[in-house]
Amino acid sequence: MKLVFPAMSHERQATEYIQEFLTYCSPINGTGGLDRFLQESSYAEWIDKILKDVDIANIPEGRVPALTYFCVREEDGHIVGMVNIRLALTDFLRREGGHVGYSVRPTERRKGYGSAMLREAVRVCATLGMPSVLVSCDRENVASAGVIRSCGGLLEEEFYSDTFHEAVQRYIINTKIDQ
Repeated sequence: MKLVFPAMSHERQATEYIQEFLTYCSPINGTGGLDRFLQESSYAEWIDKILKDVDIANIPEGRVPALTYFCVREEDGHIVGMVNIRLALTDFLRREGGHVGYSVRPTERRKGYGSAMLREAVRVCATLGMPSVLVSCDRENVASAGVIRSCGGLLEEEFYSDTFHEAVQRYIINTKIDQ
């Protein structure tokens, strides 16, 4: 498994990735807005957006610079997940989101991709000089909590989110720990 920057050559697979979440009625995170762009505009415009998202000068007020990756299985180039790494935090992200959002396509779950992807994301954060990474999940998402803990996540807080109307768990991952 490796993290790769999205390219136009991924368009068909990216569309299938989002469609799979819709088919399974599964929530989707960590796409850098891909799901919205496919509904409202185009894949090419999404690529343009995520390329601009890296530079603070291009970011609209209230947003933060971010890196978006596809998680690709090396054997066959199949997109199995996505991860969005936020390089800064707004008050909202500090409280209810975090530095990393991710998703694993429904048909590829329980194969270790979530842990591998988050581990790689933490390594990216470490290379960018971030001493720790904040990651959150819904309390009911036991699989995601397990992924976060397997990557060194320590539960910092659990609270009820008025925004999402559910209990949220906030974890801290120290990037200095060898993952």
